[in-house]
Amino acid sequence: MAEGVPADAVGRRVQCDGERATVRYVGEVPPTQGPWLGVEWDEPGRGKHDGSHGGVQYFTCRHPTSGSFVRPQKVSFGVDYLTAVMKRYQGDLEEVMNEEITISRKTIEWKGVGKVLQKQRWEKRLYLSPVNLYVIHLDLTGNLLSSWVTVAAITEQLEELKHLLLCYNRLSPPPEPLSLTHAFTNLCILSLKSCALTWPQVLQCAPMWPHLEELYLDSNNISDLHRPDNVLQSLTILHLSNNPLDSESSKTAMFPSLRNLSIADNKVSEWWVINELDKLKSLVRLSCQRNPVMEWGNNPATAIQFLIARVAQLKFLCSCEIQPEERRGAELDYCKMFAAEWLENGGQRDLEKSHPSAEFTTQHPRYETLIQKYGAPEDGELKKQKPFALKNQLLTLTFVCPDEEDRQPVEKKLPGSMIVQKVKGLLYRLLKLPASELRLSYVSSKMEGKEIVINNDLKPLDFFSIEDGDQVLVRWTC
Repeated sequence: MAEGVPADAVGRRVQCDGERATVRYVGEVPPTQGPWLGVEWDEPGRGKHDGSHGGVQYFTCRHPTSGSFVRPQKVSFGVDYLTAVMKRYQGDLEEVMNEEITISRKTIEWKGVGKVLQKQRWEKRLYLSPVNLYVIHLDLTGNLLSSWVTVAAITEQLEELKHLLLCYNRLSPPPEPLSLTHAFTNLCILSLKSCALTWPQVLQCAPMWPHLEELYLDSNNISDLHRPDNVLQSLTILHLSNNPLDSESSKTAMFPSLRNLSIADNKVSEWWVINELDKLKSLVRLSCQRNPVMEWGNNPATAIQFLIARVAQLKFLCSCEIQPEERRGAELDYCKMFAAEWLENGGQRDLEKSHPSAEFTTQHPRYETLIQKYGAPEDGELKKQKPFALKNQLLTLTFVCPDEEDRQPVEKKLPGSMIVQKVKGLLYRLLKLPASELRLSYVSSKMEGKEIVINNDLKPLDFFSIEDGDQVLVRWTC
């Protein structure tokens, strides 16, 4: 082994010029003289090749441009945990001890601290001072950790540890995860963002965390989800944002305790993935923005309605609370949109005789439940799914001022995606209203006697289930 290079260098983490990498090779690279380290950079664009040089494959990389050869003297293998703790906190403590503190004109003197510091300064034990046993929160983000065995050697001394951050590390799964369970006995919250993890690797490590409640796996390499047998069953929060998760992923078994799920910024494009979420009976909060499925028909507002209708127990979607009237409108629109297809596939208004096809039930597992809840739509309520075109997205609305009978109703064609704030701006100009606060509501011919309040200026008209031909009531206070 080259001088200054650890015997276990391969697989170790290093830092070079502010960038982190994993050592994949140690040795010579002809025709040059002297030892080289073959490294795989965390940032793929930092390298030059895939581990090959001169037609020889010295090591392999996940990315074709994430490999480089560097001289050993240019890299740092980091320091051990105890040295890092002492470097981080001992200097601060000494500075505090040397500072004079005056209270009521009397100077405080620190008694006996110098001897303690002197003892700790020369202490070379491989375990921590007893004071560290009461650490609850530990942040090891962006270090040069390469093994869960190393992490366990640290955490096993922190018996009260509940919250652990290991983001931006590259940790190889342990050969026997169950042997490390004692090191994470009380761990409740674990953050592994940007650790290049796959879902099988997560499941391989999961037996180490028997009481985990919150798991943050944003920005990893999770492209599919497999059944988490007998692990992760106590999770209440799971974040999978910004992964390559797509619609070909395997269906997961149910997490019985999961209440909060984030799958934002993935590649989910099929509604069956959303249908699966209805099986998570404890799920009340979901983040799903910036997925292809949320651009259904080039109409995000309709996609939001469909998602709400398909997942019965949701209370919050993308950080916004789902109001009861919003859920009712979404479920009614969903019933109307797919009613014709339901009837064509064996559905009947006499629900005792209704036997929709297996294919329809698979695509719309909640549909029959919603029909039982609201009743089957009448023929006049059936909606046809229209191809996207601007003319198909326009709503003909009649604006009426019920408090001023002298004003004539005004009819306008507006896109359903137009937000309420812009509608109000149009009404100020159109109706020549004085500076005032507008209040909007609408009535539908299909729900006689019911006036529905439009109470959020930042939502589109579609959000409130306004339909073509509805009447919008305009009121204001001077």
